[in-house]
Amino acid sequence: MEAARMMFLLVPLCFLKVTDTTTINPCCYYPCQNKGICVNVGKDGYECDCTRTGYYGVNCSLLYLLPTARSNLIPSPPTYNSDYDYLSWEGYANVTYFTRLLPPVPKDCPTPTGTEGYKELPDVKLLAEEFLLRRKFIPDPQGTNLMFAFFAQHFTHQFFRTDFDKGPGFTKALGHGVDLSHIYGDTLERQHQLRLFKDGKLKYQVVNGEVLLPSTNDVPISMKYPHTLSVEKCFAIGNDLFGLVPGLMMYATIWLREHNRVCDILKEEHPTWNDEQLFQTARLILTGETIKIVIEDYVQHLSGYYFKMTFNPELLFGEHFQYRNRIAVEFDHLYHWHPLMPDSFIIKGQEFTYDNFIFNTDILLNFGVEALVESFAKQRAGRIGGGKNINKNILHVAIGVIEHGRQLRLQPFNQYRKWFGLTPYKSFQELTGETEVAAKLEKLYGHIDAMEFFPALLLEEPYENAIFGQSIVEMGAPFSLKGLMGNPICSPDYWKPSTFGGKVGFDIVNSATLEKLVCLNIKKCPYVAFHVPHNIDNESERGKKEPSAEL
Repeated sequence: MEAARMMFLLVPLCFLKVTDTTTINPCCYYPCQNKGICVNVGKDGYECDCTRTGYYGVNCSLLYLLPTARSNLIPSPPTYNSDYDYLSWEGYANVTYFTRLLPPVPKDCPTPTGTEGYKELPDVKLLAEEFLLRRKFIPDPQGTNLMFAFFAQHFTHQFFRTDFDKGPGFTKALGHGVDLSHIYGDTLERQHQLRLFKDGKLKYQVVNGEVLLPSTNDVPISMKYPHTLSVEKCFAIGNDLFGLVPGLMMYATIWLREHNRVCDILKEEHPTWNDEQLFQTARLILTGETIKIVIEDYVQHLSGYYFKMTFNPELLFGEHFQYRNRIAVEFDHLYHWHPLMPDSFIIKGQEFTYDNFIFNTDILLNFGVEALVESFAKQRAGRIGGGKNINKNILHVAIGVIEHGRQLRLQPFNQYRKWFGLTPYKSFQELTGETEVAAKLEKLYGHIDAMEFFPALLLEEPYENAIFGQSIVEMGAPFSLKGLMGNPICSPDYWKPSTFGGKVGFDIVNSATLEKLVCLNIKKCPYVAFHVPHNIDNESERGKKEPSAEL
């Protein structure tokens, strides 16, 4: 990560001491750097106007971190998909496909990955159990917590939605980006079922004094719940899979409350607006809030940078940039971060195994949002890179990703390294940073240039004290940039106060943080962050009680 950090340097400033501040205008010393404008304030003070310079701070000396240089690595318009390994109109226009960064390995190659390695790839189950299955929980050294893990799952499932009925190259997420379909539904019909059609708001229910998601008994939309769960306990959510775990239910509830809160603000500001305008404007505001939180809280934490990352679309207005995004299947595979998940989940000192946690809506109903936030913020997530850190209960997901990569005939890992301007690995030892695992991999694959894409990402040696290694950082960043900054609200025609209902709505977007999102929508604000508190032990290692399925 050090190489990436060197791209963003802080410029040290040295100024002569002013000895006669009563007679000399401080702007005469040109304190404002990087095109900042100096404004004399009072008799001997000054301010630097850093607007649209890309810098901030007293003297406009601190560089905002907005990595735009590598966004051109992601083709726009898209090039290939799973059925077309050459340029075609279908490959461009058919949005039911994931796009592809690299075309598939030709079917008539000597080996499944081209020319290197053996004629058959290693057994998928053996590969996963030997190299990916967790023996002992490996905590993320950056202190990432379950608030981050569930946010990642909640946020990405608006655009990572493989259509398994059609095949691993197809997607159900036709918006291909941050469209908030996980909140509002992916069809107009589903959206209408979730809407209250009064004051722009979404439907809700009140249980024990808490505003919660409506039940499927009141909003009869299709959701993925076991048949044994009564409809009164099944939540109706934009994404039909979000009844899976309480962490997803928690974020869905917080965003529902935020939408209705923003609608109240807009109605007070615009009393003549009808339900439709209130709803549509609130959705745009929440889209802006989402992107800002992802960049300035989520990506900031993930990157490990000490530099301040900023969501400022105006920094791209002078760049050649297309405000449309398509999700690539390689990005979808790269983002399978199941090592984040712990071996059990601790809520207010009570331990829940996977069997007791999955589809358990009682956890949200009985504990409440505040307790879930407080508990998930204190429980450490697992390290993603380095291998051997996926819990046995979800190892089947990784097996599925490897199988899909083979069905899609993804090119080998080193070919993607080359595409992103990274040096191809010369050996398995260089990839993993050790000898034992490297020797086993070489025995299974035969050659480093036959190493598969997804397993290599998880087995790559992590950076020191980091959550994963170089490739996820360098490959994921350009995809993320295109997906976030390619949103239409970031374009010059959209990015202005009137889009968000005037200054009040624009201020909501520009001041959004994870902490504000949570604390403005619960009664008492607990500790809120994407990392565990620095002064607390991992809650998963203490205060455990016997596992319980009921509350």
